[in-house]
Amino acid sequence: MYNEFGAWLTAQLGVKAQKISLHAGFTCPNRDGRVGTGGCTYCNNQTFNPDYCAPSKSITQQLEEGKRFFARKYPHMKYLAYFQAYTNTYESLDCLRAKYEEALSVSDVVGIIIGTRPDCVSEALLDYLSELNRSTFLLVEYGIESIYDKTLSRINRGHTYAQTVDALMRTAKHDIRTGAHLILGLPGESREDILNEAQVLSSLPLTTLKLHQLQLIKGTRMAEEYMERPADFHLFTPDEYIDLVIDFVERLHPDMVLERFVSQSPSSLLAVPGWGLKNYEFVAKVRHRMTTRGTHQGRLYLPHFPLSS
Repeated sequence: MYNEFGAWLTAQLGVKAQKISLHAGFTCPNRDGRVGTGGCTYCNNQTFNPDYCAPSKSITQQLEEGKRFFARKYPHMKYLAYFQAYTNTYESLDCLRAKYEEALSVSDVVGIIIGTRPDCVSEALLDYLSELNRSTFLLVEYGIESIYDKTLSRINRGHTYAQTVDALMRTAKHDIRTGAHLILGLPGESREDILNEAQVLSSLPLTTLKLHQLQLIKGTRMAEEYMERPADFHLFTPDEYIDLVIDFVERLHPDMVLERFVSQSPSSLLAVPGWGLKNYEFVAKVRHRMTTRGTHQGRLYLPHFPLSS
């Protein structure tokens, strides 16, 4: 039906593993003035940081608290240190090495996942990560969000699609697993634009893909933009989004691994839309509808699709 992340990860590691989110105290180049200020217009890191994930705590402390949280339900689980908040390659190589290796020194941590941006990965870092990759599980996740430069500019990403392609190519050249985040439903993008992204991304050396529906978070610039110009947005109903996800997955490369389809922001922070669906409930609906439609990942995949957006 589709390549599910959990099964793929277990096959990669030989054991079941749970990600533990970390806040390592980094910032982003579109926040500190290097390429911009204010950050992405949709961003509020509180929407995905658990309580134990705080920069005032050491990497070890965050991991140990995360382990205690999950051990109540999964006593025999192994763990992946997930450097998630902000840009986790945006520091000196010595600083990054110290944080990554501190995480890997914690018992039962069997690998790391590094969330970053396409414009923040140097060759020196990739050389180091290539060495690290030989001794532990490593996945570098890039925030792509869109393949369209007009959208990237509008949401204040501070990088281009060309930089995305360059970063993915260079990372894959080092034989490092690559992941990507993509937001479906960004302002100004049509359904056709979104489905085109599936074909374009399938031409890139991506191992995993994480899809999120657009959510508008209270206090963000994008939420204010929605209030001023709601006609620029199409906020999907759950039923609409299920069909969009399936149409998207049909166009993806058959080997790409799908980590998730939706995000779940806390209701206290969410402006719109509020679906009231847990991730597993949404996945069940997608799988049921794929079965009903008699379809599967890659059914409409076009080999040799051009890289350009």
